[in-house]
Amino acid sequence: MDDKKAEQRQVDKFKDLARELEADEDEAAFEEQVKKVAKKEPPPKRDNPESN
Repeated sequence: MDDKKAEQRQVDKFKDLARELEADEDEAAFEEQVKKVAKKEPPPKRDNPESN
């Protein structure tokens, strides 16, 4: 029974976090949110002589 309660608490935590992040089941809305935080491509690495 404790496992079921722990699992339910985990589910509730997930749901609370999803609400806080304004999660949406709509794929288009999700992609729009991802674009706000994701970068297209990392900048090219430079050799830094000071770090060697």
